[in-house]
Amino acid sequence: MQLAQLNIATAKDDLDSPLLKDFVDNLDPINAIADASEGFIWRLKDDTGNATDVQAFDNPRMIVNLSVWQSLASLQHFMFKTHHIDIMKRRAEWFDKSPLATYVLWWVEDGHVPSTAEALERLELLRQHGDTAQAFSFKKTFSAEDALQR
Repeated sequence: MQLAQLNIATAKDDLDSPLLKDFVDNLDPINAIADASEGFIWRLKDDTGNATDVQAFDNPRMIVNLSVWQSLASLQHFMFKTHHIDIMKRRAEWFDKSPLATYVLWWVEDGHVPSTAEALERLELLRQHGDTAQAFSFKKTFSAEDALQR
């Protein structure tokens, strides 16, 4: 099985605003690091190579990041051991803080490409029930084997 992840965020301003310039300027470099990372399988993107134009919400300032990884370790390496961490540390500059969970992890069958609708269902599952084998966070992770034992 492979690990899917969804992360959503609401920008404090339009993506073409001066406030979001550093974030937007780092999209291509960060996406290139993800694409070249060991264990990376797939990410949601449009024809330009990023997902900021993919509208999963009525609010145009809400952005979505959806990807699939070979393992939890490969996703964690990308997130916390590459330039990605520098951008994550600055997220409060660009995005509103949410009282609800804004990311979710779950296991998918090899080769499965999750839809945004599927990913949002997993996020809602996490929000309603907390960490489970079907939808979890980095706070309490589950193995692929856990997910298979429904």
